[in-house]
Amino acid sequence: MNPHPTDAKATRSGTTTLRFDMIAGVTAAAVVLPKAMAYATVAGLPVAVGLYTAFTPMVIYALLGSSRVLSVSSTTTLGILAGTQLGLAVPDGDPAKLVTATATLTALVGAMLLLARVMRLGFAANFISAPVLTGFKAGIGLVIVLDQIPKLLGIHITKQGFFHDLLSVAHHVPETSLLTLAVAAATFLVLIGMERFLPHSPAPLVAIGGGIATAWFFGLQGLGVSTVGLIPQGFPSITLPDLALVEQLVPGALGMALMSFTETVAVGRAFTAPGDPPLNANRELVATGAANLGGALFGAMPGGGGASQTAVVRAAGGRSQKASLVTASAAAATMLLLAPLLGLLPNATLAAVVIVYSIGLIQPLEFLAIRSVRTMEFRWAVMATLGVLIFGTLKGIVVAIIASLIGLASQVAYPRVSVIGRKRGADVLRPLSPEHPDDETFEGLLIVRPEGRLFFVNAPYVAEQIGALVAQHKPRVLALDMSRVPDVEYSALQMLIESDKRAIERGAVVWLVGLNPGALEVVRNAGLGERMGRERMLFNTRAAIERYQALKRKPGVIADEGK
Repeated sequence: MNPHPTDAKATRSGTTTLRFDMIAGVTAAAVVLPKAMAYATVAGLPVAVGLYTAFTPMVIYALLGSSRVLSVSSTTTLGILAGTQLGLAVPDGDPAKLVTATATLTALVGAMLLLARVMRLGFAANFISAPVLTGFKAGIGLVIVLDQIPKLLGIHITKQGFFHDLLSVAHHVPETSLLTLAVAAATFLVLIGMERFLPHSPAPLVAIGGGIATAWFFGLQGLGVSTVGLIPQGFPSITLPDLALVEQLVPGALGMALMSFTETVAVGRAFTAPGDPPLNANRELVATGAANLGGALFGAMPGGGGASQTAVVRAAGGRSQKASLVTASAAAATMLLLAPLLGLLPNATLAAVVIVYSIGLIQPLEFLAIRSVRTMEFRWAVMATLGVLIFGTLKGIVVAIIASLIGLASQVAYPRVSVIGRKRGADVLRPLSPEHPDDETFEGLLIVRPEGRLFFVNAPYVAEQIGALVAQHKPRVLALDMSRVPDVEYSALQMLIESDKRAIERGAVVWLVGLNPGALEVVRNAGLGERMGRERMLFNTRAAIERYQALKRKPGVIADEGK
C-alpha cells in the first residue's frame, strides 16, 4: 500500500504532463524549424538564422513568459518587415554586414519592448475584446490554411494578399502534382484517423515520422515532391549590435516591436485554455523583450508569438513551456546532428499537420453565439476577420483594436439618462419605466440620473437629454443624481455649469446629489462647489427628496437658492 497516495498521484500527473509536452515539443519542432528557416529567406537572410531564432528566443520566453503554450520564434510579418529594414540598411546584401544589422535590429526590438514595460504600456493589449479576438483567430486560421494549400497541391504562387492568393491558387489547380497531393492526403488520413480512434496518441509525430520515412524509402524528392531540404549545421557565434546603425533602424524596429507585442498577446490569448492563468501583458513585454535581446547576441532575427506553431503545441497536447524547451532542444540538435533527417520531410506532410491543427481557430458557432447576443459585437468580430484577411496580421490587429474602440465609443457616447422615482409604500428609488407605472414622483422636483463617466464624447448627449427632460417636466428643482458617475472630465464639467445657468434662466434650481469623491474634487477645483454651496450639494437622493419636501413648506425659499 502506498503511504503517500497524494504524492504518487502528483508524480503520475507530472509524468503525464511531461510526456505530452515532449510529444508536443517534438511535433512543434517539425513545424517551427522549417517555417523559421523560410521566414529567414523572406528577410533575405541565410536559412540558419531561422534555426537560431527558434532556439535562443524560445528558451528565454519559456523561462519568462506568462503563457503556458505560446511558441515564440519568427513570424511571416516579422520576416517581411525585417527584410525591408535590412534591405535599407545593407543595400549591397553583404553577408557580414547583414549579420551585424540583424543583431542591431533584433536588439532594438527587444529594447523597445522592455522600455514599453517600464512605461507600463501592457494595458494596450486590453483593447482587444473577446468578439474581436474570435474574429482575429478566424482570420489567422484562414490565412494559415490558405498559406499551406499550395504545398498540399505542389504548386507555386506569388503571394500578394489573401484574396489575390485565393484566386491564384484556383488558377493553378490544374498544375497540381498528384503525387504531392497523395502524400498530403495520406497525412490527413493518419492525423484524422488517429485523432478519432486513438485520441491520446501522438498522431502528428507519427505523421511526420511516416512522411520522412516515406520520402527516404521511395525517394520522393527525385519524383518531384518538394521537401524541406538541406539544413546547415553548427551553433551561431556571438554578434554585437552596431551603434552606428541604431538611428537608421529605429523607425522600423518600433513598428516591429509593436507587431511582436500585439501578435504575441493576441495569439497567447487565443490559445489560453479555461484552466490556464490569464495572460499578463506586462510580463509578455518583459519576456519577448528579453527573448529578442538575447536572440540578437546569437544571430536571431526579431521574433514573437507564432499562431500556427502554437496551434500545433496546443493541439498536440502541450501543457507547459516545457514543450517550447523541447522544441528549442530539437533546434539545437538539428543544428548539430539531425539536419539531414529533417531535411527529408515533405512540405506536403508539414502543410497537412499545420492545417489540421490550425483549422480549429475558425469557429463559426462562436460567431453565431455572439450574433445571438449582440449584433454590434458580431460586426466587430467580422471586421476583425476581414482586417486580417485584407491588411495582414499586424494591420488586421490594428483594425480590430480600432473596431473595439469605435464600439466602446458608441457605448459610452450614449450613456443612460434616467428619471428617478420612488416605489409606492417602500423606500426604493429606481428609474421610471412602463413596468412600474405606480412609482411616485414629486411635483416640482425632477431627479435625473446619468450613468457612467462623463467626458467630452458623451457630454453633449447628456446635456441634450437633461435639457429635453427639463423642458418636458418644467421642474422647480433639477436634482442631478451623480451617484453612478465615477468621474467628470473638463468638458462635462462645463456642461454642468451651463446646465446650472440655463436652469436658473428658466426659473429652476440645480442640485448636485451623491457626488463620488473624484467627481466632487473636480467640482470643487472648478469653483462650482463654492458657487452652489452646501445647500445645493446633497449627500444622496433621499436627502434631496427630504430637503425638497421641507422647502416646499417655505414659499420662495427654493427660488432664492439659485440666485
